[in-house]
Amino acid sequence: MPDKLKIVIPTAGLATRVRPQSWSKPKPLVGVAGRTILDHLFESFHSVPDLVTGSRQSPETAEYVIILGPFLGEMQIPPFIKKNYPNYKVNYVLQSIMRGQSDALWLAREYLSGPMIMCFSDTLIGTDFSFLADESADGVAWVKPIPDPRRFGVAELDGNGWITRLIEKPASLENNQVVVGCYYFREGRDLVSAIEEQIKRKRSIRGEYFLADAINIMVERGLKIRAQPVDVWLDLGTIETILQANRTLLECGCDNTKNIHRNNVKIVPPVFIHESAVIKNSTIGPHASIGADCRITDSRVEDSILEAGVVVDEAALKSSFIGRQARVQGRSAESTPMVLNLGDDSSIVL
Repeated sequence: MPDKLKIVIPTAGLATRVRPQSWSKPKPLVGVAGRTILDHLFESFHSVPDLVTGSRQSPETAEYVIILGPFLGEMQIPPFIKKNYPNYKVNYVLQSIMRGQSDALWLAREYLSGPMIMCFSDTLIGTDFSFLADESADGVAWVKPIPDPRRFGVAELDGNGWITRLIEKPASLENNQVVVGCYYFREGRDLVSAIEEQIKRKRSIRGEYFLADAINIMVERGLKIRAQPVDVWLDLGTIETILQANRTLLECGCDNTKNIHRNNVKIVPPVFIHESAVIKNSTIGPHASIGADCRITDSRVEDSILEAGVVVDEAALKSSFIGRQARVQGRSAESTPMVLNLGDDSSIVL
């Protein structure tokens, strides 16, 4: 009987580009469109097949390997999963020192046998994983062309769509086939062996071992890894891209306007408003996500994320991210909108 397909999610890293939100919580627990990033990521795996039967695999029968960062990650992610996904089988691995993507997977090597999906925790893609039941390639890398690929890795392809090389953070715009951070490997031990060779060769950049170099070693060894185009890719690596993902998710199913009934509140869809939020004499939307137990009075909130427990009074917000239990006291809803990135338990009073 073949090994059960495993879903591997590295969540370690300093998340410096989403500060101050990541000072108090790991990036997978940052909110977007009414749920955490991790909630949306788990949802994206619902089409993963059972490789034994070929049918869709129940999330409760999948096996997850989650690689945690120290302190915030190891303290907050396991309790969150235990509370919200009590039936999920999860193996945890701690990456206590940030030595890069390949190092994180090397630390999890005892779990990486048989077929596996590896997806970074700041990547959401719109794809149907069911084709993996019949996949014959040694590996699959999901790719999407974008105008400026320099913050990511790109794939060089031959005429048949096979990957010949991955380039991490390219210097030019010539090749824009970005590898979006989701991979399938038919045999995880092939990846582990390549990472072992990568470490022996000391293929690192500023002390970090990137997965691209391990995959290049797999290609050198003759393994066949192909590119799989994806239409929808939401990068959640910065506050700006999280806000963009919030817009997309609200437009594609997370809007709950039909369930919202508030007196003296103008709702401009799409929005997500938690049922426990208290809103008075305000305008919400478009593209606003309002978390649990928020209190908004005499305000205007557009294109923004307000996490749980936020208080906004007499303020206009646009393109803002307001962390948990933060407070914003403005001048009036009609004033020029503020653009804020305010961390948990913070306060701004004008």
